[in-house]
Amino acid sequence: MGGDFSDFVAGNPQEMASGPYVGALQRWSKPLSSDWFAYRESTPEAQAAAAASLRKRLGIPFEPSDICLTNAAIAALAVAIRTVADEGDEVVIVRPPHFLYEPLIMAAGARAVRVDVDPRTFDLDVDAIAGALTPLTRAVILNTPHNPTGKVFPPETLKRLASVLEDAAGGRSVYLLSDEAYNRIVFDGRPFTSPAAYYPNTMLIYSYGKQLLAPSERIGYIALAPTMPGREEIRMAIITAQLATGYAFPNGVLQHALADLEQISVDMDLMQRRRDLMVAALRETGYQLHVPEATFYLLVRSPIPDDLAFTDLLAEERVLVMPGSMLEAPGYFRISLTASDDMIERALPGFAAAMKRAVQG
Repeated sequence: MGGDFSDFVAGNPQEMASGPYVGALQRWSKPLSSDWFAYRESTPEAQAAAAASLRKRLGIPFEPSDICLTNAAIAALAVAIRTVADEGDEVVIVRPPHFLYEPLIMAAGARAVRVDVDPRTFDLDVDAIAGALTPLTRAVILNTPHNPTGKVFPPETLKRLASVLEDAAGGRSVYLLSDEAYNRIVFDGRPFTSPAAYYPNTMLIYSYGKQLLAPSERIGYIALAPTMPGREEIRMAIITAQLATGYAFPNGVLQHALADLEQISVDMDLMQRRRDLMVAALRETGYQLHVPEATFYLLVRSPIPDDLAFTDLLAEERVLVMPGSMLEAPGYFRISLTASDDMIERALPGFAAAMKRAVQG
Protein backbone atom coordinates (compact mmCIF):
# COMPACT_ATOMS: atom_id res chain seq x y z
CA MET A 1 0.00 0.00 0.00
CA GLY A 2 1.58 3.25 -1.12
CA GLY A 3 1.57 6.67 0.49
CA ASP A 4 0.58 7.01 4.12
CA PHE A 5 -2.44 4.72 4.05
CA SER A 6 -2.74 2.21 6.88
CA ASP A 7 -3.97 -1.06 5.40
CA PHE A 8 -5.85 -3.29 7.86
CA VAL A 9 -7.98 -5.05 5.23
CA ALA A 10 -6.46 -8.53 4.84
CA GLY A 11 -4.17 -10.75 6.88
CA ASN A 12 -1.21 -9.87 4.71
CA PRO A 13 2.30 -9.30 6.05
CA GLN A 14 3.28 -5.63 6.24
CA GLU A 15 6.87 -6.33 7.31
CA MET A 16 9.68 -8.47 5.92
CA ALA A 17 9.39 -12.25 6.24
CA SER A 18 11.16 -13.87 9.17
CA GLY A 19 14.75 -15.05 8.75
CA PRO A 20 14.00 -18.67 9.72
CA TYR A 21 11.23 -18.88 7.13
CA VAL A 22 13.38 -17.43 4.35
CA GLY A 23 16.21 -19.73 5.39
CA ALA A 24 13.97 -22.79 5.20
CA LEU A 25 12.84 -21.86 1.69
CA GLN A 26 16.43 -21.34 0.56
CA ARG A 27 17.58 -24.62 2.08
CA TRP A 28 14.83 -26.77 0.60
CA SER A 29 14.78 -25.10 -2.81
CA LYS A 30 18.08 -26.80 -3.61
CA PRO A 31 17.23 -30.14 -5.25
CA LEU A 32 18.56 -33.29 -3.61
CA SER A 33 17.33 -35.63 -6.37
CA SER A 34 16.24 -35.52 -10.00
CA ASP A 35 12.57 -35.77 -9.01
CA TRP A 36 12.74 -33.00 -6.38
CA PHE A 37 10.24 -30.86 -8.29
CA ALA A 38 8.21 -33.71 -9.79
CA TYR A 39 4.48 -34.29 -9.39
CA ARG A 40 3.90 -35.69 -5.93
CA GLU A 41 1.16 -36.43 -3.46
CA SER A 42 1.66 -36.37 0.31
CA THR A 43 5.20 -37.44 1.22
CA PRO A 44 5.74 -39.71 4.25
CA GLU A 45 8.15 -37.16 5.73
CA ALA A 46 5.62 -34.32 5.54
CA GLN A 47 2.82 -36.53 6.87
CA ALA A 48 4.99 -37.56 9.81
CA ALA A 49 5.93 -33.95 10.61
CA ALA A 50 2.30 -32.80 10.57
CA ALA A 51 1.05 -35.76 12.63
CA ALA A 52 3.79 -35.31 15.24
CA SER A 53 2.91 -31.64 15.59
CA LEU A 54 -0.79 -32.40 16.04
CA ARG A 55 -0.06 -35.05 18.65
CA LYS A 56 2.16 -32.65 20.59
CA ARG A 57 -0.05 -29.56 20.35
CA LEU A 58 -3.53 -31.07 20.59
CA GLY A 59 -2.88 -34.27 22.53
CA ILE A 60 -4.74 -36.32 19.90
CA PRO A 61 -2.96 -39.40 18.45
CA PHE A 62 -3.17 -38.53 14.75
CA GLU A 63 -1.45 -41.03 12.44
CA PRO A 64 0.76 -39.94 9.52
CA SER A 65 -1.37 -42.03 7.15
CA ASP A 66 -4.40 -39.93 8.12
CA ILE A 67 -2.76 -36.69 6.90
CA CYS A 68 -3.46 -35.56 3.32
CA LEU A 69 -1.27 -32.61 2.31
CA THR A 70 -3.00 -30.02 0.13
CA ASN A 71 -2.54 -26.62 -1.45
CA ALA A 72 -3.54 -24.92 1.85
CA ALA A 73 -6.88 -24.77 3.68
CA ILE A 74 -9.23 -23.69 0.90
CA ALA A 75 -8.04 -26.55 -1.28
CA ALA A 76 -8.37 -28.89 1.71
CA LEU A 77 -11.95 -27.76 2.25
CA ALA A 78 -12.74 -28.17 -1.45
CA VAL A 79 -11.47 -31.74 -1.31
CA ALA A 80 -13.20 -32.52 2.00
CA ILE A 81 -16.55 -31.18 0.78
CA ARG A 82 -16.31 -33.14 -2.49
CA THR A 83 -15.48 -36.23 -0.41
CA VAL A 84 -18.57 -36.09 1.81
CA ALA A 85 -21.25 -34.17 -0.15
CA ASP A 86 -23.09 -34.90 -3.38
CA GLU A 87 -25.67 -33.18 -5.55
CA GLY A 88 -28.64 -32.07 -3.45
CA ASP A 89 -26.97 -32.56 -0.07
CA GLU A 90 -26.76 -29.85 2.61
CA VAL A 91 -23.76 -28.46 4.47
CA VAL A 92 -24.28 -26.30 7.56
CA ILE A 93 -22.00 -23.27 7.92
CA VAL A 94 -21.63 -20.92 10.86
CA ARG A 95 -22.24 -17.23 10.14
CA PRO A 96 -20.22 -15.11 9.74
CA PRO A 97 -18.47 -17.64 7.47
CA HIS A 98 -15.42 -17.47 5.26
CA PHE A 99 -16.59 -15.98 1.98
CA LEU A 100 -15.47 -19.06 0.01
CA TYR A 101 -17.40 -21.66 2.02
CA GLU A 102 -20.60 -21.33 0.01
CA PRO A 103 -18.90 -21.37 -3.44
CA LEU A 104 -17.01 -24.52 -2.44
CA ILE A 105 -20.26 -26.16 -1.33
CA MET A 106 -22.06 -25.10 -4.50
CA ALA A 107 -19.20 -26.47 -6.61
CA ALA A 108 -19.95 -29.89 -5.12
CA GLY A 109 -23.63 -29.52 -6.06
CA ALA A 110 -24.69 -29.14 -2.44
CA ARG A 111 -26.49 -26.31 -0.62
CA ALA A 112 -25.19 -24.15 2.24
CA VAL A 113 -27.41 -23.77 5.31
CA ARG A 114 -26.46 -20.86 7.57
CA VAL A 115 -26.59 -20.73 11.37
CA ASP A 116 -25.61 -17.55 13.24
CA VAL A 117 -23.23 -17.40 16.18
CA ASP A 118 -24.66 -16.02 19.42
CA PRO A 119 -24.53 -12.23 18.82
CA ARG A 120 -23.83 -11.50 22.50
CA THR A 121 -20.89 -13.86 23.06
CA PHE A 122 -19.92 -15.00 19.53
CA ASP A 123 -20.15 -18.59 20.83
CA LEU A 124 -21.78 -21.35 18.80
CA ASP A 125 -25.55 -21.60 18.98
CA VAL A 126 -25.64 -25.38 19.28
CA ASP A 127 -29.43 -25.47 19.51
CA ALA A 128 -29.69 -23.58 16.22
CA ILE A 129 -27.25 -26.00 14.60
CA ALA A 130 -29.37 -28.90 15.86
CA GLY A 131 -32.43 -27.27 14.32
CA ALA A 132 -30.67 -26.88 10.98
CA LEU A 133 -29.79 -30.57 10.63
CA THR A 134 -31.96 -32.58 8.24
CA PRO A 135 -31.73 -36.00 6.57
CA LEU A 136 -29.88 -34.19 3.74
CA THR A 137 -27.13 -32.84 6.01
CA ARG A 138 -23.76 -34.35 5.18
CA ALA A 139 -21.42 -31.96 6.99
CA VAL A 140 -21.04 -28.99 9.30
CA ILE A 141 -18.17 -26.56 8.66
CA LEU A 142 -16.80 -25.03 11.84
CA ASN A 143 -14.07 -22.37 11.90
CA THR A 144 -12.25 -22.39 15.24
CA PRO A 145 -10.59 -20.11 16.19
CA HIS A 146 -13.22 -18.10 14.38
CA ASN A 147 -12.54 -15.46 11.76
CA PRO A 148 -13.70 -12.68 12.06
CA THR A 149 -14.88 -12.76 15.70
CA GLY A 150 -11.67 -14.12 17.23
CA LYS A 151 -13.67 -16.60 19.31
CA VAL A 152 -12.18 -19.90 20.50
CA PHE A 153 -15.11 -22.26 20.92
CA PRO A 154 -14.74 -23.82 24.39
CA PRO A 155 -14.66 -27.55 25.18
CA GLU A 156 -18.13 -27.56 26.73
CA THR A 157 -19.61 -26.13 23.52
CA LEU A 158 -17.70 -28.62 21.36
CA LYS A 159 -18.89 -31.52 23.52
CA ARG A 160 -22.51 -30.38 23.11
CA LEU A 161 -22.01 -30.08 19.37
CA ALA A 162 -20.52 -33.58 19.21
CA SER A 163 -23.53 -34.96 21.08
CA VAL A 164 -25.95 -33.19 18.72
CA LEU A 165 -24.18 -34.51 15.63
CA GLU A 166 -24.03 -38.06 16.98
CA ASP A 167 -27.76 -37.98 17.77
CA ALA A 168 -28.60 -36.52 14.35
CA ALA A 169 -26.52 -39.03 12.42
CA GLY A 170 -28.84 -41.94 13.18
CA GLY A 171 -26.68 -44.53 11.47
CA ARG A 172 -25.43 -42.26 8.69
CA SER A 173 -22.28 -40.14 8.68
CA VAL A 174 -22.49 -36.41 9.39
CA TYR A 175 -18.97 -35.02 9.12
CA LEU A 176 -17.53 -32.07 10.99
CA LEU A 177 -15.07 -30.10 8.85
CA SER A 178 -13.05 -28.16 11.43
CA ASP A 179 -11.26 -25.23 9.75
CA GLU A 180 -8.40 -24.56 12.18
CA ALA A 181 -6.13 -22.25 10.19
CA TYR A 182 -5.63 -20.07 13.29
CA ASN A 183 -5.19 -22.76 15.93
CA ARG A 184 -1.64 -21.57 16.72
CA ILE A 185 -2.60 -17.89 16.90
CA VAL A 186 -4.21 -17.88 20.34
CA PHE A 187 -3.80 -15.09 22.92
CA ASP A 188 -3.24 -14.96 26.69
CA GLY A 189 -1.82 -18.48 26.86
CA ARG A 190 -5.34 -19.79 26.30
CA PRO A 191 -5.52 -23.52 25.53
CA PHE A 192 -7.00 -24.56 22.21
CA THR A 193 -9.19 -27.65 21.88
CA SER A 194 -10.03 -29.20 18.53
CA PRO A 195 -13.47 -30.75 17.94
CA ALA A 196 -11.53 -33.85 16.85
CA ALA A 197 -11.05 -34.56 20.56
CA TYR A 198 -14.79 -35.19 20.93
CA TYR A 199 -16.35 -36.07 17.58
CA PRO A 200 -15.05 -39.11 15.66
CA ASN A 201 -16.21 -37.96 12.21
CA THR A 202 -14.01 -34.86 12.25
CA MET A 203 -11.77 -33.74 9.42
CA LEU A 204 -9.31 -31.18 10.76
CA ILE A 205 -8.39 -28.59 8.11
CA TYR A 206 -5.13 -26.65 8.49
CA SER A 207 -3.12 -24.04 6.59
CA TYR A 208 0.44 -22.96 7.36
CA GLY A 209 -0.01 -19.53 5.75
CA LYS A 210 -1.39 -17.88 8.91
CA GLN A 211 1.22 -19.37 11.22
CA LEU A 212 4.02 -18.23 8.89
CA LEU A 213 2.40 -14.92 7.87
CA ALA A 214 2.98 -16.02 4.29
CA PRO A 215 -0.52 -16.55 2.84
CA SER A 216 0.63 -16.80 -0.77
CA GLU A 217 2.82 -19.83 -0.01
CA ARG A 218 0.15 -22.50 -0.16
CA ILE A 219 0.38 -25.63 1.93
CA GLY A 220 -1.96 -27.26 4.42
CA TYR A 221 -3.71 -30.55 5.07
CA ILE A 222 -6.74 -32.62 5.95
CA ALA A 223 -6.25 -34.70 9.11
CA LEU A 224 -8.72 -37.47 9.89
CA ALA A 225 -9.60 -37.91 13.55
CA PRO A 226 -8.00 -41.16 14.78
CA THR A 227 -11.39 -42.33 16.06
CA MET A 228 -13.11 -41.90 12.67
CA PRO A 229 -14.83 -45.11 11.49
CA GLY A 230 -13.93 -46.39 8.03
CA ARG A 231 -10.84 -44.21 7.71
CA GLU A 232 -9.32 -46.33 4.93
CA GLU A 233 -12.33 -45.73 2.66
CA ILE A 234 -12.30 -42.03 3.49
CA ARG A 235 -8.58 -41.78 2.68
CA MET A 236 -9.19 -43.25 -0.77
CA ALA A 237 -12.18 -40.96 -1.34
CA ILE A 238 -10.05 -37.95 -0.41
CA ILE A 239 -7.33 -38.96 -2.88
CA THR A 240 -9.95 -39.35 -5.62
CA ALA A 241 -11.47 -35.94 -4.84
CA GLN A 242 -8.01 -34.36 -4.76
CA LEU A 243 -7.17 -35.78 -8.18
CA ALA A 244 -10.47 -34.49 -9.55
CA THR A 245 -9.62 -30.90 -8.63
CA GLY A 246 -6.36 -30.88 -10.56
CA TYR A 247 -4.99 -28.14 -8.30
CA ALA A 248 -5.28 -29.24 -4.67
CA PHE A 249 -1.83 -30.80 -4.33
CA PRO A 250 0.78 -29.23 -2.03
CA ASN A 251 3.68 -27.07 -3.13
CA GLY A 252 6.69 -29.36 -3.54
CA VAL A 253 9.33 -27.18 -1.88
CA LEU A 254 7.07 -26.38 1.07
CA GLN A 255 6.32 -30.07 1.52
CA HIS A 256 10.06 -30.85 1.61
CA ALA A 257 10.50 -28.03 4.14
CA LEU A 258 7.55 -28.95 6.35
CA ALA A 259 9.53 -30.29 9.33
CA ASP A 260 11.37 -26.95 9.46
CA LEU A 261 8.20 -24.91 8.93
CA GLU A 262 6.59 -26.67 11.89
CA GLN A 263 9.18 -24.96 14.12
CA ILE A 264 8.39 -21.44 12.86
CA SER A 265 5.46 -19.27 13.90
CA VAL A 266 4.28 -15.68 14.08
CA ASP A 267 5.56 -13.69 17.09
CA MET A 268 2.61 -14.02 19.48
CA ASP A 269 4.05 -11.56 22.01
CA LEU A 270 4.17 -8.91 19.29
CA MET A 271 0.70 -9.82 18.01
CA GLN A 272 -0.78 -9.69 21.52
CA ARG A 273 0.86 -6.32 22.21
CA ARG A 274 -0.74 -4.96 19.03
CA ARG A 275 -4.10 -6.45 19.98
CA ASP A 276 -4.01 -4.88 23.44
CA LEU A 277 -2.89 -1.51 22.06
CA MET A 278 -5.63 -1.43 19.43
CA VAL A 279 -8.39 -2.60 21.78
CA ALA A 280 -7.49 0.01 24.40
CA ALA A 281 -7.14 2.85 21.87
CA LEU A 282 -10.37 2.03 20.05
CA ARG A 283 -12.38 1.70 23.25
CA GLU A 284 -10.99 5.00 24.51
CA THR A 285 -12.19 6.60 21.28
CA GLY A 286 -15.69 5.19 21.77
CA TYR A 287 -15.68 2.02 19.65
CA GLN A 288 -17.38 -1.15 20.89
CA LEU A 289 -15.62 -4.49 20.41
CA HIS A 290 -14.96 -7.85 22.03
CA VAL A 291 -11.37 -8.69 22.93
CA PRO A 292 -10.43 -11.47 20.48
CA GLU A 293 -9.24 -14.70 22.05
CA ALA A 294 -7.39 -15.78 18.89
CA THR A 295 -6.72 -15.05 15.19
CA PHE A 296 -5.14 -11.76 14.16
CA TYR A 297 -8.38 -9.85 13.67
CA LEU A 298 -10.52 -7.39 15.61
CA LEU A 299 -14.25 -7.25 14.85
CA VAL A 300 -15.44 -3.74 15.72
CA ARG A 301 -19.01 -2.45 15.79
CA SER A 302 -19.57 0.39 13.34
CA PRO A 303 -20.77 3.57 15.10
CA ILE A 304 -23.42 3.94 12.37
CA PRO A 305 -25.64 1.14 11.00
CA ASP A 306 -24.17 1.36 7.49
CA ASP A 307 -20.74 -0.22 7.88
CA LEU A 308 -19.93 0.40 4.21
CA ALA A 309 -20.51 4.12 4.66
CA PHE A 310 -18.38 4.15 7.79
CA THR A 311 -15.50 2.33 6.14
CA ASP A 312 -15.66 5.04 3.45
CA LEU A 313 -15.21 7.62 6.23
CA LEU A 314 -12.20 5.69 7.49
CA ALA A 315 -10.76 5.55 3.97
CA GLU A 316 -11.06 9.34 3.77
CA GLU A 317 -8.89 9.38 6.90
CA ARG A 318 -6.42 7.09 5.07
CA VAL A 319 -7.38 4.01 7.11
CA LEU A 320 -8.46 0.90 5.19
CA VAL A 321 -10.49 -1.85 6.88
CA MET A 322 -12.75 -4.71 5.80
CA PRO A 323 -16.48 -3.83 5.88
CA GLY A 324 -18.45 -6.34 7.92
CA SER A 325 -21.05 -6.61 5.16
CA MET A 326 -18.39 -8.28 3.02
CA LEU A 327 -18.09 -10.96 5.74
CA GLU A 328 -21.84 -11.43 6.39
CA ALA A 329 -21.38 -9.37 9.57
CA PRO A 330 -23.25 -6.14 8.75
CA GLY A 331 -22.85 -3.32 11.23
CA TYR A 332 -19.23 -4.25 11.96
CA PHE A 333 -15.82 -3.81 10.39
CA ARG A 334 -12.71 -5.98 10.68
CA ILE A 335 -9.15 -4.89 11.44
CA SER A 336 -6.11 -7.06 10.71
CA LEU A 337 -3.40 -7.00 13.38
CA THR A 338 -0.76 -7.93 10.80
CA ALA A 339 -0.31 -4.20 10.21
CA SER A 340 3.03 -2.74 11.27
CA ASP A 341 3.49 -0.64 14.41
CA ASP A 342 4.05 2.42 12.21
CA MET A 343 0.76 1.84 10.39
CA ILE A 344 -1.09 1.46 13.69
CA GLU A 345 0.42 4.67 15.07
CA ARG A 346 -0.55 6.58 11.92
CA ALA A 347 -4.06 5.13 11.92
CA LEU A 348 -5.18 5.89 15.48
CA PRO A 349 -5.90 9.60 14.80
CA GLY A 350 -7.84 8.51 11.71
CA PHE A 351 -10.01 6.13 13.73
CA ALA A 352 -10.72 8.98 16.17
CA ALA A 353 -11.53 11.45 13.40
CA ALA A 354 -13.89 9.05 11.63
CA MET A 355 -15.71 8.31 14.89
CA LYS A 356 -16.15 12.03 15.54
CA ARG A 357 -17.51 12.62 12.04
CA ALA A 358 -19.92 9.67 12.36
CA VAL A 359 -21.26 10.81 15.73
CA GLN A 360 -21.71 14.41 14.57
CA GLY A 361 -23.49 13.23 11.44
